[in-house]
Amino acid sequence: MNRRKVMGLRFEVQKPLVVNYKRRTVGEIRADIIVEEKVLIEIKAVSALLPVHEAQLLNYLRATGIKVGLLVNFGEKLEFKRRVF
Repeated sequence: MNRRKVMGLRFEVQKPLVVNYKRRTVGEIRADIIVEEKVLIEIKAVSALLPVHEAQLLNYLRATGIKVGLLVNFGEKLEFKRRVF
């Protein structure tokens, strides 16, 4: 995990997050970028964003308790989606 600060904003890159289910740890995920513990950014480089990518973002938001997520695709054309959980 890399902690950084740019323009006064703290952010973490590839932050490992524990996933719990019914109070048991069932796995770990890595969030691409978390800004100020308030915004989770998931980065993709695919031809087009698919529902599975949005589902992944929502699952990450659910696992972290973070309310705002951005899904950014640097594929054939730049795409982004903002989701609030």
